[in-house]
Amino acid sequence: MSLTEDPDLQPVLLGLFLSLYLVTVLGNLLIILAVSSDSHLHTPMYFFLSILSFVDICFISTTAPKMIVDIQTQSGVISYVGCLTQMSLYAIFVCMDDMILTVMAYDRFVAICHPLHYQVIMNPCLCGFLTSVSFLLSLLDSQLHNLMILQITSFKDMEIPSFFCDPSQLLNLSCSDTSSDNIVKYFLTVIYGLFPFSGIIFSYYKIIDSILRIPSTGGKYKAFSTCGSHLAVVCLFFGTASGVYLSSAVPHSPRKGAVASVMYTVVTPMLNPFIYSLRNRDIKNALRRLHSRIF
Repeated sequence: MSLTEDPDLQPVLLGLFLSLYLVTVLGNLLIILAVSSDSHLHTPMYFFLSILSFVDICFISTTAPKMIVDIQTQSGVISYVGCLTQMSLYAIFVCMDDMILTVMAYDRFVAICHPLHYQVIMNPCLCGFLTSVSFLLSLLDSQLHNLMILQITSFKDMEIPSFFCDPSQLLNLSCSDTSSDNIVKYFLTVIYGLFPFSGIIFSYYKIIDSILRIPSTGGKYKAFSTCGSHLAVVCLFFGTASGVYLSSAVPHSPRKGAVASVMYTVVTPMLNPFIYSLRNRDIKNALRRLHSRIF
């Protein structure tokens, strides 16, 4: 489904989404280059930030290029194999985003609540292990969605009420009994949505409790400033994700669901590098040093 039927808006949307895509890729690439080129940023916090930036590039690349081509050609057709591929990659990277944000919350919890043991706990082996587990869990989520979608046999000449192959929308196309699929879908929502979000909430509960015990105002501000950017990204990610989930549950509102999906799949990955670069002094200094070395 296209975002609008008005032909006069098609060139505007083409320029808008092409610009958003290029800004997202460039912004996240700059974060990765800044972290990798600056030895001051070779810490667990910025390691996970570079992983998040890489995942955001992959996340937006699963939906935006196809949408831009569809607007240019004024055709919204996708093959069965192409749809399954897009859905699989989307499920992997959206779940990976979720997992990495949870790991980053744990990293901030250890840094603020156990600062003397931070280097020992968050060692390179644990960082690599947490990243690998996040990827494997994301891959499992993608395969479970694939198994559910492959059970739909009458998947031909169908209109998907979204601008990409959204797993939740594809499951709604089934004409057969979907009670078992709904149970699996709600189970995955709890495992990959509620549990990580609960972990983030618990981490910040302990973080705020530790910050309030700091006697000086300057110490409180310094401690909270290290996790302010992450908290903003978490609110943006889970806020837009909730909007997409609620819009897909409400019948007869495909356009509203498409707008919510745009916020979730395009705007959120674009804003992440801006949030981290504008609110983080280390990233700004690293970008300045990277700029001076290049030019």
